[in-house]
Amino acid sequence: MRVVTTLSVVVLASAGIGHAVMTSLEADIVRVDPFKDMKNRPEAGHGMNVLLVGTDGRDKIGAEERRKYRLGGAPCHCTDTMMIVHISEDRERASVVSLPRDSYAVTPPHVDRTTGARHGGHPVKLNAAYAEGGPQLTVRTVESMTKVKIDHYLEVDFTSFMKTVDVVGGVRICTADPLKDSYTGLDLPAGQHTLEGGQALQYVRARHVDGASDLGRMRRQQRFMAALVDRVTSSGIMLNPMKFRDVTRAVLGSVRADKGFGTDEMLDLGRAMRNFSPSSSEFTTVPVGGVGYVVEGVGSTLKWDPVKAERLFHALRQDQPLSPNRPRGAVPLVPVAPQRIHVQVENGTSTPGLGRRVDAALAAAGFLTTRTPVTHATDDVKRTVVAYDPRWDRSAKSLATALPGSELRQVPGLGPTLKVIAGTDFARVRTVRAEDPGQGGDGVVRGDEVACS
Repeated sequence: MRVVTTLSVVVLASAGIGHAVMTSLEADIVRVDPFKDMKNRPEAGHGMNVLLVGTDGRDKIGAEERRKYRLGGAPCHCTDTMMIVHISEDRERASVVSLPRDSYAVTPPHVDRTTGARHGGHPVKLNAAYAEGGPQLTVRTVESMTKVKIDHYLEVDFTSFMKTVDVVGGVRICTADPLKDSYTGLDLPAGQHTLEGGQALQYVRARHVDGASDLGRMRRQQRFMAALVDRVTSSGIMLNPMKFRDVTRAVLGSVRADKGFGTDEMLDLGRAMRNFSPSSSEFTTVPVGGVGYVVEGVGSTLKWDPVKAERLFHALRQDQPLSPNRPRGAVPLVPVAPQRIHVQVENGTSTPGLGRRVDAALAAAGFLTTRTPVTHATDDVKRTVVAYDPRWDRSAKSLATALPGSELRQVPGLGPTLKVIAGTDFARVRTVRAEDPGQGGDGVVRGDEVACS
């Protein structure tokens, strides 16, 4: 969730501030060696792969802020968030893959950094690898699972995240539904909001907004990352030396990184990415094939879908876009995937064949139509209607988004199959995509699709 705090540094480096400024600020970075004595690593591909991990670091936050933003309790000494950030070789694309913290993993043999005991490989939740073996075991475990060679390691904590959001003047996010989480204290009504550091931390940490838990949290993190990219690249920060210095200090003051990620690397990458924008970024989560996979001594875990996950990591290794066949135009995101919505079409006009045309267009867009449209009771319907049972309101919103200008109409007792009454205003069916990567399609979104329009 904090990848953009680091990416913003390399983007800002392209402002021509100079090597001397970056060199002076580089001293603030705490160095780690996550690649020490590593053998039998995956073959290097094209482009650059950065493993970004976020640790809680709540012990560095003052008591008042900890109370205000519900950060009580002891730090877990584990990775709160983990992502692979792939920067393409031509520096025109950033692909961000979220790795669920509860993913089922098997560690390579290692020495426990706390007890000094030597362990063979054993099952864990992915975020526990850090607690047992620090950055090195984390990198080894991720490489073992993905077969993607990690080139750089960056570790950021809560403090750096909050400072960075504050120093850029807050980040604007949009939500179609109210968001409330009693655990983090997040309480946002539907609409647009500019979040400052503490509130932004509540937003990206919230896991109890809905039943999606950690997967839902990762979707919100991706939305926030896209919004932060938009803020940094469109606000003039890149042209303001003082803002550049302040943002850089906010980030680097709490960053731990490998020894190879220094001034020259940041400047080179920053210059190459000077035209970076939200549309240059793409986000996804490792496809999950099994939820609630119970492992003795570990608990409930998430198992990756082996086929879909391999397809995803193959694209990273080959420096390919994660969704190469999708048109570049922004596609509206909807709460429920078309592949999960059942639809009965009725022709509410006197135009012969309109029902069949609407049914075919909806089916082509992925909706589960009956393929047997019928005639409505009247033939004078002017505005297309989406009739729905209130219990399926999220599906109805998704269907209405695919039918621009349509009217939503509640029909209690209608059941799970929605009804489309085609009117004389029908023009087309618009392609839509699920905002939940686990619902269907390729699960990839671009930054310009999830940032506020």
